[in-house]
Amino acid sequence: KEKNIKAIFFVTKPYIEGNAKLVKRMKKEGHLVGNHTSTHPRLGECNTDKIRSELKSVEKCMKKKTGYKLDKFVRPPEGNYSELALKTMQDMGYTTVLWSLAWYDYNPADQPTTDYVVGRFKSYYHKGMIPLLHAISKADTNALPKIIKYMKSKKYEFKTLDTIKIKNILITLEDVYNILSEMLEIDRIIY
Repeated sequence: KEKNIKAIFFVTKPYIEGNAKLVKRMKKEGHLVGNHTSTHPRLGECNTDKIRSELKSVEKCMKKKTGYKLDKFVRPPEGNYSELALKTMQDMGYTTVLWSLAWYDYNPADQPTTDYVVGRFKSYYHKGMIPLLHAISKADTNALPKIIKYMKSKKYEFKTLDTIKIKNILITLEDVYNILSEMLEIDRIIY
């Protein structure tokens, strides 16, 4: 907030129900609030009706609890999707958003250090980067001022997804393997 940087927060129905005031504040402060499904299922394993139900449930909860409409962006839980899921979400007016920089920060009991988080940005920043930070991560929260300062020193701007042109990009499994291998410092992925 103090740096006047806007973000997108992908929320589940239980998150909205338990944090309605915070979600309302997100919208009041100009942030985007996107859909992360109602029950966090692996969308690639769901049929059309289940996918629609998951997304609609969050939309209704958002409007009821905050008075605001959900922004039409969706982040599939675990990044799991299928062609059917992508088509269904697109038919519902959603833009599907994945990330291009992430680390294991989603377990409050097993957090990386602040220096590790900053180091990930310094090592892997790139044009068009969409980092995935979890709201429950104290390391991410503590790292943000340093990350913002560093990225600004590299002449990067912070933008929300509704202000940029999102292109449909086709990448191969080999591309994904190469990116993940480098980011996760592993030498083999089975796919």
